Amino acid sequence: MSNPIILELKNVTVYVNRHTAEEIKILNNVNLIVRKNDFITLLGSNGAGKSTLFNVIAGNLAIDEGQILIDGKDISHLSEEKRTKFISRVFQDPKLGTAPRMTVAENLLLATKRGERRGLHLRQLNQHMEDFKKITATMPNKLSERLKTPTGNLSGGQRQALSFLMATIKKPDILLLDEHTAALDPKTSAELMEATQKRVTEDHLTAMMITHHLTDAVKYGNRLIVMKDGQITQDLNANEKAQANIEELKIY
Repeated sequence: MSNPIILELKNVTVYVNRHTAEEIKILNNVNLIVRKNDFITLLGSNGAGKSTLFNVIAGNLAIDEGQILIDGKDISHLSEEKRTKFISRVFQDPKLGTAPRMTVAENLLLATKRGERRGLHLRQLNQHMEDFKKITATMPNKLSERLKTPTGNLSGGQRQALSFLMATIKKPDILLLDEHTAALDPKTSAELMEATQKRVTEDHLTAMMITHHLTDAVKYGNRLIVMKDGQITQDLNANEKAQANIEELKIY
């Protein structure tokens, strides 16, 4: 029996320069079903529509046509802020998603409140330190030794590992990984990908990951989607992905 549908895009279209001679569809009638526990990798050349797809799911970009459904509920017009209750995103730039003057522990504490109403109260940071020590120990680069370090003083790899932890510390319904290893050196990138796979698997997360690394797209996840010109051109399941010839994937 298939897992329940958690996210569905129905005929989603996004224009730029609409109603002008320069009108372009940057998403063109996209239909997509994401089931619970899917780990989908996305491939495509620059301008294919991958980040645009993430932007409409996260609420950064309004759609012009179609519907976006979460658990069967239409969220097409729900604000980005309200979507943070069930959607988390990790960006390519390690500087995004963290507060540089706050310590690692303070950033993690902030992440535990994602999607909640904020009020004036004691932050009670110390009582969380043991949990934060354990969770950061699952990441590479000795992040667990830097809990009291301002985030701006971390290496790029440590900061991206922190961004990933912040996005997953409260298990989101959907995790969007927007080339989250692209700015890292090969060794650090590989380490974070292994940690990502472990967390997604152990916490039974539903994740979508944009990558330019063909080998990562084939190695990780249970589905592989290829985008071109704002459309999904290929959607391979686990078996099809395992048998795919990397050179034959029609990305460009």
